[in-house]
Order: sequence, then C-alpha cells, then structure tokens
Amino acid sequence: MAIGNWYKLDNAAKIVPSTAHGANSRVFRISCELKEEVDAHSLQLALEQTLDEFPFFNCVLKKGLFWYYLEERNLKPEVYKDNKAACAPIYFPGKTNLLYRVNYYHKRINLEMFHVLADGTGAFMFFKHLIANYLVLVHHLEPVEIKDDISSVQEKNDDAFKQFYERTKGLQQLKSMSAVKAYQLRGELDDNMLSHMVEGTVPAGEMVKLAKSFQTTVGILCVAIYVAAAIDGMSNAEKKYPVSVSVPVNLRQYFPSDTARNFFGVINIRFYASDYDGTLESVIPKVKESFATQLSYDNILKTMNSYSALEHNLAIKFLPLALKDIGIHFFDSRAKRGVTTSISNLGQIKMPQSLTPYIMKFSAFMTAPSQQICISSFGDQMVFGEVSPYKTHGVMLNFYRKLVSLGIPVVISTNDYDEEVSEHATVSKM
Repeated sequence: MAIGNWYKLDNAAKIVPSTAHGANSRVFRISCELKEEVDAHSLQLALEQTLDEFPFFNCVLKKGLFWYYLEERNLKPEVYKDNKAACAPIYFPGKTNLLYRVNYYHKRINLEMFHVLADGTGAFMFFKHLIANYLVLVHHLEPVEIKDDISSVQEKNDDAFKQFYERTKGLQQLKSMSAVKAYQLRGELDDNMLSHMVEGTVPAGEMVKLAKSFQTTVGILCVAIYVAAAIDGMSNAEKKYPVSVSVPVNLRQYFPSDTARNFFGVINIRFYASDYDGTLESVIPKVKESFATQLSYDNILKTMNSYSALEHNLAIKFLPLALKDIGIHFFDSRAKRGVTTSISNLGQIKMPQSLTPYIMKFSAFMTAPSQQICISSFGDQMVFGEVSPYKTHGVMLNFYRKLVSLGIPVVISTNDYDEEVSEHATVSKM
C-alpha cells in the first residue's frame, strides 16, 4: 500500500474529527438525480478518471502528536448500490480508509464525504467533474470543460486559511459564538442516531419572484421563513430564547482562492419572538440588516481568522492531541447551545449546456446534532435538503406550509415518513 504526500488539515477541518459523535457524523451527501437509470460500470470509470484531477481526495486521516493530518494512499474507491443509512459515519479512529464514498440508487448518484476533506463548494467541484465525466462516457459526448473550475491540481490542494490568515484576536471571536443561548429543537431521537432526511423541491423561478415581491434575496427570504416557522412551533416559555440560524459563508467570494478544501466562515442570524407579529414583513428587515452587517469585509475577515486561531495560538498549538480532542469537543458542545439550526445556501449549480438535458436536479445534505438545511438549485429546481436525528420534522413542515400558503408548490421526498406532512405537498420516497 503506497504512501504519498501528507497534508496538514485546514483550519476549518481541524475541529471535525473531535466533534464527530453520534448523529453528527460530520458527513455530508451531495446527490445528482438524472433522467435515466445509472450505469454502475461507467460510474466506476468516471470516478477513477475524476480522481486524477483531485488526488487530494484519496487521503486517509491519521493522528499526529499535536494534530490530525491527511496522508495520500493508492486505495481504490469502488462505487456501489446505495444500501447504507444516509450519511453514515466514514471516519473510524485507527482504521485506514478513504474519507468519501460514491454510490447510486436508480437515477441518483451520491457522493458522501467526511468534512475534513472539503466544504460543500469544494465537494461540488469534485462532484460536477464526476457527473460530467460519467455523462460523457455514457452518451459518447465530446469532452466538456467545467467553466467555473479552471484551477490546477496545486490550486485545488491549497490551504486557503493559511494563505489569507492575519493575526488577530481570533479566540475571542470563537468564544463570542456561544455567548447567547438559542432556542433548541426538540423531538424523539432515532434509536440508532441515524439521519432522517427530507428533501423539498420547489420551482426556483417562483422563489426568485417571491423574494423580489418582498424586496429581498432568496437566501434572506428562506432564513426569514424558517425563523417564522420555528416561532410558530415554540411554547411561550421557549420564546424568551432567540431563533439563531447559523449561515455558512463561502470565503472564496471574498478571497481569491480555487481551493477544493474547506474555506468557509459562519455568521449567526438571531431573531426574538417578541419582534414577530405573525407576518414575514416583521422578520425580513431584521434578517436583512443582520446579513448586511455580518457580511461586511471586516467581519468576514474576523470570521476567517477565528478558524485559524486554534492553530496559531501557542498555548493550544503544543497541547497533545488527546487533550485537544477533549477541549474542542467541550467548546463545540457549548457553541451548539447558541444555534437553533444551520442553513447553507450552495446557490445555482451550473453544468455544461451539452449535459443539462440528462440532469433533473442536484441536492445536498449535511449531518448535525440537531438539524441542518442545505439549499441548492439547478435549472428551475430548487431543493431544500434537511438532515436531522429526529423522527419528526415539525419546523420544516411549518416551513413548507408557509411556502404553500405563499403560492409555492412543494414536492417532498424522504427516507422515512412523517404523518404530519401537509396534505398540500406531494410526497415521495427517496
């Protein structure tokens, strides 16, 4: 088993192994639903071809004295028919295995990845190449270029946090993230802490029109509708806590980087039930203002630097890994108290025009101890992918009901079945 290059974890990835517990396996899934059944042999060939462009992904996770690190191996990934629980753990301490898997089911191709390798944007770089290579093989098409990815292998491998880090009081920024206790979702947990997934698909064009009618963006509108949906389900006692929505921010929008590794920050949108009068008009302006304030360059720079603080703080840097694991897990647990949910907007997924006739939609899912929602769009299909360890999906069902009441049709797919699903939504199995 040949051993190749080794890589330090980027700063966002450093906390991932220490915080992968229970339902929060720190595994995410991105899916492409085609208009035809998947051919397993062609998918295997496409995967092997894609890995030539992304050798960094063929790494295993190892423990060092002070930090985890990644080590290249020549392990061969094999595609398989999806027969596991969605987003099941990938990293097992002491086991030498790849940190991603590719599977298929009928018309769907899935990539599942441990978060140490990449964020959603980086994983989509890989995934779009995989889907393109597959469709070119299956349909004997001319080779295509992914126009939004013209970076070299070295640029894909770069640690952008290290490149753009500026020394600052990053640890104070990290501590502030857990300062305010937020409303926490409640429900009956899965007996085996498995992920329950709900996928809601809506017309993207209708969502854009709806956002414009409120004079805002789709991203802000979705957060505002979620806030209202959460407040509708809160008890009077719970209304003293804010609904706090964590929103990952793609730092590539602020710093020139083509890395396929993790490069994101997080902002937190807080809203108190006392400011809600039952209308979206009472929510949107405050959410909009919070986005504008936190997305200023100075605040984004502070957020980016906070992820680098763990590595550059001397007191932490030389702490043995076993003690770091304990400390990071403790901090992560406290930070989660300040978050109700996380909503990640991956935006419009673009593919070469010659391939679009074969693709129905893309979707994304990320595990979390409570709930995470990923939004992705392709053509006129906008998909909300929710993952939760809870057996019911009360807030998301309120969210979809609000969309329906606003004139947006919703098609829901799920890997389980919730009897509470609105009679106005079409339901199918994933």
